[in-house]
Amino acid sequence: MIEQFLKPDSTSEAMQMMRLHSKNATWFAGGSKLNAMPTKTDRTIAISLASLTHKRVESRSTGLHIGAMCPVQTLVEHELVPSALQHAAKFIYSKHMRNQATLGGEIAAYQAESLLLPTLIAMNAKVVLVESGEILVEDYIALEQRELILEVVIPDPDLTCLSYNITRSAAGLSIVHAAVSLNNEGQKIIVIDGVSPSRHGIPTPLRFRDLEAQDLEGEALEEAVRAMILPESDIKGSAEYKRYIASIVISDLLTECQRLQGER
Repeated sequence: MIEQFLKPDSTSEAMQMMRLHSKNATWFAGGSKLNAMPTKTDRTIAISLASLTHKRVESRSTGLHIGAMCPVQTLVEHELVPSALQHAAKFIYSKHMRNQATLGGEIAAYQAESLLLPTLIAMNAKVVLVESGEILVEDYIALEQRELILEVVIPDPDLTCLSYNITRSAAGLSIVHAAVSLNNEGQKIIVIDGVSPSRHGIPTPLRFRDLEAQDLEGEALEEAVRAMILPESDIKGSAEYKRYIASIVISDLLTECQRLQGER
């Protein structure tokens, strides 16, 4: 339960506060995750990011730059945001939550129900960290101690990218979510989540690097996907069903990306 709210005026002041209160402090962005399960915090001190990171969405020579404090709803509405990222943002179920949640917060608080992370990984997105500089989103979520995010960079916002989420019902738990991208040189990125290895009890996005290097389509691609994942049977479905549906989703997304790329 948050008992103390601190609002630093600079990044250096914020880092000093975090070092001083590290055992009891947490970063506070939009606050949508701090008081809700399963990400509810047990820390008592919140350090606000309101004055430290911006909300702007800017196109630069290095790609599309999005401030870590950018509300998820802005991703849905902003004309510069790629359609794949807009689509993924809409999977946060309510507009109220999208106005409260921030892009940086969604990445840092990684949840199993997020379609944003697989989509960002498929778009080869990077995060700019306060101390370590730029690293890929897929590398960031693998860190045990995650640094403060200042902004997100999408190097090629024009690449073809599609994502999809499978649930048992409109309001049901996610079974599998996947994202596939294809650039002008034919290089592809394939990411799946929900049927991938667990870390701290939560499945982590899995990028199929070996599969990306192969020229597989149709049944051959589906068989390869089924062989590369080890899902567990649970209330969402059997392991056999998850292998099947994951392979179909990946195959369909890649086929559609190829079609769209061919129309350019």
